[in-house]
Amino acid sequence: MTRRFALISDLHANMEAVGAVMADIAAHGISEIHCLGDVVGYGPEPEAVCDVVRASCGIVLRGNHDDAVFGDARRFNPIAREAIAYTRALMRPGLLASKATSERWNWLSSLVGAAPLGEFLLVHGSPRDPVNEYVYREDVFLSPDGKLKEIFAGMQRVTFCGHTHMPVVIGSDNRAFIPKDGDNVFTFVPRMKYIVNVGSVGQPRDRDPRSSWVEVNGETVVFHRVAYDIPAVQRKIRAIPELSDMLARRLEEGV
Repeated sequence: MTRRFALISDLHANMEAVGAVMADIAAHGISEIHCLGDVVGYGPEPEAVCDVVRASCGIVLRGNHDDAVFGDARRFNPIAREAIAYTRALMRPGLLASKATSERWNWLSSLVGAAPLGEFLLVHGSPRDPVNEYVYREDVFLSPDGKLKEIFAGMQRVTFCGHTHMPVVIGSDNRAFIPKDGDNVFTFVPRMKYIVNVGSVGQPRDRDPRSSWVEVNGETVVFHRVAYDIPAVQRKIRAIPELSDMLARRLEEGV
């Protein structure tokens, strides 16, 4: 029997988006879900999103924003750094922390950067730098014989990732499939290698503000887009002084 599962990534503490995506996955009859990282960062509700992911997902990876909560966020831009500081202050257990707070913090700190799933590799960034390296759509045109060639040479057949917030399938033939409404299904070709970016649940950046998630069914990948209550999460962001208004504005634009 062919294995069928869902992949999500870059939730970024956006509970409205997460709730809508989880409901859509359930409506498609899928019970196996894995998360490719960046559970927190940018958004207003890191604790609630962590709890949903812990309860719903099998494999959960460490994204660069998850990593920055416990490390150094200096390489981030000021808006991202402020969001990390907000997340850390909200989630870090104090002397009188509840058991739930401590368990949530310990869980987030324990996430790993990469994991195998059958014949697939799951990462947040790329196969050679699972947490931090970006693989962009534009790499097909800008570096087919450099960066992409090195990545494909060092990986097995299919790697699933997130990080860029832009859904795409990049093949070892230096071709890119960009999903869109009415053309959102891709089938792997034998003897080819692929990098599949599942897009973002909580902060899409491909000018489509709808959340993105991926269904994997054997050799076929289906990209799904889900509308959610953007004004509701914008109100939550704007109620938190530590979070920039830009984080609210960009959600409606998908950038």
